[in-house]
Amino acid sequence: MPSTSGGLSVNGVRLHYEESGAGAPILCIHGGGSSALVWTGAAEGLARLGRVIAYDRRGCGRSERPEPYERTTVGEHADDAAALLDALAPAPAVVVGRSFGGWVATELALRHPGRVRALVLLEPDAPGLSAAADAWVSAFGDRMRAVAADAGVGAVGEALITEVAGQDAWRSFPEDVRRMLTDNGPALLAELRAYETLGADRAALAAIVQPVLLVTAADSPPEFHEPIEALAGALPDARTELVGGDHLIDPASPVVIAFIGEVLGTG
Repeated sequence: MPSTSGGLSVNGVRLHYEESGAGAPILCIHGGGSSALVWTGAAEGLARLGRVIAYDRRGCGRSERPEPYERTTVGEHADDAAALLDALAPAPAVVVGRSFGGWVATELALRHPGRVRALVLLEPDAPGLSAAADAWVSAFGDRMRAVAADAGVGAVGEALITEVAGQDAWRSFPEDVRRMLTDNGPALLAELRAYETLGADRAALAAIVQPVLLVTAADSPPEFHEPIEALAGALPDARTELVGGDHLIDPASPVVIAFIGEVLGTG
């Protein structure tokens, strides 16, 4: 399906974005230290339902990286997403977020509720809702910083993928994706600093009245499942789905396609 790409300056940085399809907007927010590059196949599937906007978050991939880029916040990324939507798609969007991108999507709904039509959260980060998950992230951050100190910041991307998807996942990625993840080491380290701020507020989450799909993977660690259960209990209109595989859940999996089709009336 034909796609277009461009760049847009928002909140002091220039963001790279790609669009495909037509109709209601579907915003795709990638996970930690990644980029829209890994969503290419999913964007093709989602574009059958609406106008897909996939972008590289600040500091990642083809978007601008502030220098020095040592710290960021989830609110900063949520505000970037809102500004991007304001410029490209005035109508509320279905927002699909993976991992850290799921946390950004949740924060977008809290800070800018008028921009969000529905949420699809693929094993989203949700600091403050699960002690086990918070401990896992803290230890993971320590490991990533140790990798950067011992082997250089360029080794952090491979270490990330090995942690969340297993030893063989890195070799299965195309060269351009491996290069992107390697180059994004500084962004991942900056994003890990976001977990030092206050996490999710259960009472505040009750304000998200839009429909939400929470997706978790069967082979992910139990610590990844606990935030899903907590979010399901805190969000007024949430449903959960379990899919096969690991943390790198397909954003265009059948359960996601069915949910978005239902929300948009195109299913």
